Amino acid sequence: MSTAFSMAPLFRQSVGFDRFNDLFESVLRNESGSSYPPYNIEKHGDAQYRIVVAAAGFQEQDLELQVERGVLTVSGGKREREGESVTYLHQGIAQRAFKLSFRLADHIEVQGAALQNGLLNIDLVRIVPEEAKPKRIPIGAVRHALQS
Repeated sequence: MSTAFSMAPLFRQSVGFDRFNDLFESVLRNESGSSYPPYNIEKHGDAQYRIVVAAAGFQEQDLELQVERGVLTVSGGKREREGESVTYLHQGIAQRAFKLSFRLADHIEVQGAALQNGLLNIDLVRIVPEEAKPKRIPIGAVRHALQS
């Protein structure tokens, strides 16, 4: 019996930052049925991320992405097609409606999304503005601006 505690569930709902308080909050608020559809969160370099959602059976018009107040929401639902009459003898590919939410860190932006081979790839990039980047302050010369 292993007593090691896996931190993997803590990192599932966050992309681009490692703030433990926010991670614990999102785990506590996590809905129990949010494991469908399966997804991966990948890091490609220091400033690039990708969320890959298994969207087998869905088409582009069945999926919707929205970013609001730093939360990326991916939702999907099979829509009825005109003239489509299908009777399933066995339906093993789940096509039920879903909604996934990911809290994005500051300065993380969605670059684009593409549905390819049943996988929805959502590319994210960290774009830090100059005023938010750390600045090195030289030690030595001190200006006395307050002198009259």
